[in-house]
Amino acid sequence: MNNNKEIIKLGQIEVKFLLEASDTNGQVTMFEFSVPHGIKVPLPHYHENFDEIVYGLEGTMTFTVGEKVIDLEVGQSLFIPRGVVHGFNNLNSQTAKALATITPGLLGPEYFKDVAEIVNAGGPPDIEKMKLVFKKHGLVPVMNI
Repeated sequence: MNNNKEIIKLGQIEVKFLLEASDTNGQVTMFEFSVPHGIKVPLPHYHENFDEIVYGLEGTMTFTVGEKVIDLEVGQSLFIPRGVVHGFNNLNSQTAKALATITPGLLGPEYFKDVAEIVNAGGPPDIEKMKLVFKKHGLVPVMNI
């Protein structure tokens, strides 16, 4: 089991992995992520080869999944099937935190570390570099949803 509680910081967003693929024989990965209020997350995307389940832990995050806009609140869950374009923002007045489960476990800390390099470089993120990182890790960026 992964006892490494490293927090990966992507600008103001924080990600902490609880289970990595190596912990679950590749079946699932699980991480917590927190998004401060007012943060708009760039690059809506879809996953080619994995599904995602998100569970609200604190605050409210606004997800767009396909054509639906969903406010994910504490104790609510959301299923995002592979191939469905989605993105999220925190448009509310407090930090929001959620638990994400990826199955099969194809998305790990490496993705977030690669994104962090771009986001933490200063200035607006290089969208073309972000697109390459997304594609490398099985995410397909979509500019408008």
